[in-house]
Amino acid sequence: MQDRPTAAELVEAVREFLERDVMPATDGRVSFHARVAANVLGMVERELALDPEIDRSERARLVALLGHDGSLADLNAELARAVRDGSLDDRRDEVFAHVRETVRAKLLVTDPRHLGTR
Repeated sequence: MQDRPTAAELVEAVREFLERDVMPATDGRVSFHARVAANVLGMVERELALDPEIDRSERARLVALLGHDGSLADLNAELARAVRDGSLDDRRDEVFAHVRETVRAKLLVTDPRHLGTR
């Protein structure tokens, strides 16, 4: 583990600098790009904080759905094949619940405003 500041703390500091100092002091293209950069850094902050748990939860749901263990990438590829070939059609509600939760978790990272939370 690295000493402080952590990667998350560095990202937060740069995001706050952009929001508090750069965006209000600029206009037009520079202000727009500062806003975009601040939004990207916000996503990185949330990813650093949330991704380990999000990945664990997604993998656990896939293991339960598919009935065996594997890497997250392999399990997702298998789920995609099973959806395409119809082999999980009899478990459609479970598949939908998994996909719905996966999308919700991704929105928590990319833009939680779409979920009505911050």
